[in-house]
Amino acid sequence: MIKTHGLSHISLSVRDPDRALAFYQKLFGVREYHRDDHSIQALGPGPHDVIAFDRRPSHGRPGGIDHFGFRLTDPSDIHEAVRQSKAAGAKVLRQGEFGPGLPFAYIQDPDGYTIELWFEPD
Repeated sequence: MIKTHGLSHISLSVRDPDRALAFYQKLFGVREYHRDDHSIQALGPGPHDVIAFDRRPSHGRPGGIDHFGFRLTDPSDIHEAVRQSKAAGAKVLRQGEFGPGLPFAYIQDPDGYTIELWFEPD
């Protein structure tokens, strides 16, 4: 087994990198750390996470990726997470519980990517 810090980054094809950055800043608190003519890279919300927003005509086409997720630290935060998602411009696709005390919500960002917000105990 190769030792890693886990999944370190995801690169999303977006229509407007500035708009994508603003959405993820508002919702997850990511912070910009690199930019060029075609992309913006952001750090967070986890200590080793990087999200790259690359301007491409194919924005929002998931290809082989169905969704990606952000794990909540407290199950009672799900309602506030959904509220903030809507305020940031997300569309709520569905929400419920995987089991008692295990809430989830699937939201869609402005470029059409599906994000899962969920809780699972350690």
